[in-house]
This record gives sequence, C-alpha cells and structure tokens, in this order.
Amino acid sequence: MNIRISIVMLPLAFAVTSSMAATIIDLWDQVPPPPVPKLSAAAVKASETALLLLDIEELTCNKERRPRCVAAVPSMATFLESARGAHMPVFYSNTGGGSRETILPLVRPKDDESIVKGTVDKFFGTTLDGELKAKAIKTVIICGTSTSGAALHTATGAAQRGYKVVLPIDCVPGSSLYEEQAAVWSLINGPGTARVLTATTLEAIKIE
Repeated sequence: MNIRISIVMLPLAFAVTSSMAATIIDLWDQVPPPPVPKLSAAAVKASETALLLLDIEELTCNKERRPRCVAAVPSMATFLESARGAHMPVFYSNTGGGSRETILPLVRPKDDESIVKGTVDKFFGTTLDGELKAKAIKTVIICGTSTSGAALHTATGAAQRGYKVVLPIDCVPGSSLYEEQAAVWSLINGPGTARVLTATTLEAIKIE
C-alpha cells in the first residue's frame, strides 16, 4: 500500500518541485502588469521642502537617449519657477561628465543653487544630506532621469535618511515605458519608500 501511494505521489511531487524551481526568466511571459497606482495631491511647506533636479543635462536628457525626458522639461521648468517664487531650496546633480553648463537651459541652476556630482544615489559620497539638514529640510521633491537610476536610488536614499519623498511621476522619465513603470511601482510599493512616499504630479503639488 505504501509503495503504491509513493508511486502515485511522485508525479505530483515532481510538478511542485518543477514549479518552485522556475525562475522569473522562465515565467516572464506569465507576469500580469500590476494595477495602475492611484496618485494623490501633495501639500508641502516651502521652508521644509527641497526640489531635487537630478541629471537633467545634455548627456542624459536628450532626444536620442530619452526623448520623454526632453518632453518633460518644460513642466519641470514651470514648477521650478513656482518653487523659486516660494523660496523653496533647489538642488541639482550632475553625472560624472556633467557640469553646471551642461544642465539644460530651461532648468539651469542659479549661481547660489547647489550641485552635487554622484552616481545613481545622489546622497552617496556627496554633501547632499548635510546641505539638506543645514536648511532643516524634511521633504524632498524628486525630478530626475532616469527613473530606474537617479530617481529610484536617490528617492530610496532619501527615505533611508528620514526624509519624506514626493514623487511627481511626470518628472521622472526613463528610456522606456517599462523602465518607468517598473521603477515607479518599486518606489510606491517597495519597503524602503512605501511608507514615506507620495506619488503625484507636478500640477497636483501645492506649495504653502
């Protein structure tokens, strides 16, 4: 009897083992897209909030590599004007090959606005955290390219350092729609950012 049961159970055990052994590559075509996330309005205090414009420069934000970034820059420029008008601190970042002059003209920094140079996490190895704390900043608004690069990693770095994060999804363009979807989903749902992040749009941010 025991032998017969064991023989009958073998195919089932093999099927379970095979299913568990499958990698995401094996199951890639079986993954349904997640539901569309809900966005919220965001109200921020200008004195406690900083706008981070990350790598919006010629090397990374151009029609050849990221046309969606180029298309998003005018909206960033409009919001930047509002932020400056409310005396909100503005910080910039460059990639390794960038400079103040390579940041796109519509959002180019003023002489007294700080620029850090770093890898994908603009907190790592830079003075950004210290400069934000010196201004008593509690919330950061993150705009940057690419979504899975500076935006994803700097937002995560901000959350890990105790900041609240406002993520306008219309100013974190990627090189593909999939990149944007995957990174935005990760930021909204990931354990590093989910509790402190507000997903919104530039127009839905009220500066107080």
